[in-house]
Amino acid sequence: MDKKELPLRLGVGIVILNSKNKVFVAKRRDNQSDKWQMPQGGVDLNEDLTAAMKRELYEETSIKNITIIKILNRWLKYELPKNLIGIIWRGKYRGQKQKWFIVKFEGQDKEINIKTKNPEFIEWKWIEVDDLPKVIVDFKKHIYEELVPEIKSIIN
Repeated sequence: MDKKELPLRLGVGIVILNSKNKVFVAKRRDNQSDKWQMPQGGVDLNEDLTAAMKRELYEETSIKNITIIKILNRWLKYELPKNLIGIIWRGKYRGQKQKWFIVKFEGQDKEINIKTKNPEFIEWKWIEVDDLPKVIVDFKKHIYEELVPEIKSIIN
């Protein structure tokens, strides 16, 4: 099947800011190079986007104590590179169309637990907003570059 015939997967992404306005990133189990990402995931059929965001956030990080600061009014999209088409998501999608949420983490770092039932991450850390585009895989870099000014408009 041609890549363009595959649909985009509906997803959510979460920018988590701590009390120092640093951003949560984690290293994926399936890509242990020095690449980090913010939590993100798919939306289930008929699932509300906010509910999907909270579910994904909890499934990946165990975080519950958040306040939603902003929901981006546009969708951000990325396409998988050719070598990952047919591998990721059992070959059903060519990329993702994501609704991004910016949230404030109201808990303590000890609440964060990436050793979940189905762990996606092997390690996590807080980083500066400007460092986001430097840590992500290349095919998602444009999304992180779009998110940086959105985050800065909130924290400045």
